[in-house]
Amino acid sequence: MDEVEVLVAHSERATLRVGEVFLKVDADQARIDAEVEAMSLAPVPTPEILWRRPPVLALAALPGTALGRLGGPSTGSPAAWAAAGAALRELHDAPPPAREGRAGRSGAALAAELDDECELLVASGLLPADLVTRNRRAAEAALRPWTAAFTHGDLQVAHVFVDGDEVTGVIDWSEAGRGDALYDLATLTLGHEEHLDDVLAGYGTGVDLDVVRAWWSLRSLLTVRWLVEHGFDPFAPGCEVDVLRSRT
Repeated sequence: MDEVEVLVAHSERATLRVGEVFLKVDADQARIDAEVEAMSLAPVPTPEILWRRPPVLALAALPGTALGRLGGPSTGSPAAWAAAGAALRELHDAPPPAREGRAGRSGAALAAELDDECELLVASGLLPADLVTRNRRAAEAALRPWTAAFTHGDLQVAHVFVDGDEVTGVIDWSEAGRGDALYDLATLTLGHEEHLDDVLAGYGTGVDLDVVRAWWSLRSLLTVRWLVEHGFDPFAPGCEVDVLRSRT
């Protein structure tokens, strides 16, 4: 009998693996609805939906392995990273869904959230004030007008699967929707700055690198406290706090 492997588990949702089946348990049915819709619309490979019985969504395993993981070395070749960039360009060029995604928050909303979060990070003693201030200043470049694209919204490197130099699928679409394309590029390369050029080789032109780097700061500032509160370690080598420390 296959063992049950817990991949992710916190108060909002859990993902389990049983053999070649992934079981996503989420009490927020709107989030699952958004994920199913996004996978049906996305022009890139996605997992096959085996069945759905709320609050569980069953997905078939993808061939290949994850491109890498935050805080660890990339298992993908430069060509694989370029293929991920090309897949991302295909997604961003597709007609965007009607739903606003995680990458679609307005500059005003983000600025307010960021100010609140920075204050809490310092007040709680999680991060030193100078580190927070430096990255809050760097994040400012991401708060600008953008053209809505079809965005994944949580394109962590572990969510892209490759077999050799080919992308076999992209997982975890619950945050997908209309949004800023550069948010996806920044999320994919977070903690893997050395592969940004590889990704851009596949993605193409029209990328403001200052904005990508600003999103590295912004995304990290907004997630550190949540990660700590949900049992994750943003202080691990190569993870969010190291990303913040690397910003000048």
